[in-house]
Amino acid sequence: MNAVKRQKNRKVLLMGKSGAGKSSMRAVVFSNYVAKDVRRLGATIDVEHSNIKFMGNLMLNLWDCGGQDGFVENYLTHQRTHVFSSVAVLIFVFDIESREFMADIQNYYNIIQALEECSPTAKIFCLIHKMDLVQARLRIQLLDERVELIKAQSRGFAETMEFYATSIWDQSLYKAWTQIIYYLIPNAHTIEEMLKQLAEVIDARELILYERTTCLMVTKVTRSEKENPYHDRFERISSILKTHKQSMAKHTGIPAGSANFAELQIKAAGFMFFITRLTENTNLAVCIPPAEHIFNTARLNIELSKASFASLDVASRKRPVEGSVAGSSSTGDLDRA
Repeated sequence: MNAVKRQKNRKVLLMGKSGAGKSSMRAVVFSNYVAKDVRRLGATIDVEHSNIKFMGNLMLNLWDCGGQDGFVENYLTHQRTHVFSSVAVLIFVFDIESREFMADIQNYYNIIQALEECSPTAKIFCLIHKMDLVQARLRIQLLDERVELIKAQSRGFAETMEFYATSIWDQSLYKAWTQIIYYLIPNAHTIEEMLKQLAEVIDARELILYERTTCLMVTKVTRSEKENPYHDRFERISSILKTHKQSMAKHTGIPAGSANFAELQIKAAGFMFFITRLTENTNLAVCIPPAEHIFNTARLNIELSKASFASLDVASRKRPVEGSVAGSSSTGDLDRA
């Protein structure tokens, strides 16, 4: 057995005009800040590098690039190859209330040219940020107008890029970053297949996999035929988990990034729900029918499946054989329970 797992390093650029909210969203997602605390953050000077270990061996090499005109000019000229080479994802942030939006578009176009030249296979996620500052009745129309203007300047990336309206004050930020992380995880589909098999074994209505440090959803499986009216429930759970971690940190003195819980349970008349640790880097949220024997069996099967999920190598691992969770011995354990 190869004890050394290769690390998957993905370069991510976080760009946009100064004051667009890049560092604030990074602090909320990765540093366990709450929205009201980001006001004390200063402007980013040049490039701030963060190596964020995510989902085992996946390392996000996040470049938070200062948006002042002088810095951007330097990126595009003297550091062009250094900044824009080997990029997996560009996250470009637009301030929805910018008074110089056309200048922002021109700045974006110049960056897109450099990206197309140095990293033509990169994926672009465009976040239209600070949407909470726009009147609710005007948001959809204004968002559509901005998206059309941005796509017109996106060159060869226009058809594959994704847009999200975001704010640090609601669940929209978690939704956008969940999609970004999902794209970066190379074995996300393998994890989904394993979750589907586990959901069948334990008769789960829904399974949701969360990264433990950031509380971002990695992926989910839904089996219930009845549609849940709360379409933002996954992001809501992320927000609740993050708030709970901050509360634990406040009352225990443990840093928020390290604060975690063993298990959370909710038993109601119509369903049972619990969140438990699945691997070193993930928590699993489980929604099942309201029966004590199903609850106990689910917990036992999840315990038996932990080794299968922990063995996944995000850097390089073949897909499991159809019909197994991650090898015959693990599947047998699940069936016996």
